[in-house]
Amino acid sequence: MNQKLTNKQMKNLEALANMSDEDIDFSDIPPLTDEFFEKAVSNPFYKPTKQPVTIRLDSDVVAWFKSQGGKYQSNINHALREYMQEHLTDKKDVANG
Repeated sequence: MNQKLTNKQMKNLEALANMSDEDIDFSDIPPLTDEFFEKAVSNPFYKPTKQPVTIRLDSDVVAWFKSQGGKYQSNINHALREYMQEHLTDKKDVANG
């Protein structure tokens, strides 16, 4: 589903890209309060893409994850994600990877 944009669509995108923040009408968007974020939930449809990598781990670490049952690679990924989130100071850190 890789469709090319029409000339009209391209012009609309260019107009949006050239629009300054002051020209955007936010009046129909409710403010995001602390209460909103307290009730917010993670996107249930979000599924990060996987990237195959070769990594050298200590054999006792691998053995321990395998002994826990289940999918040990997924468990290692989960542990690394928790560590990353605890140490993430800026969401841009991940994007600039």
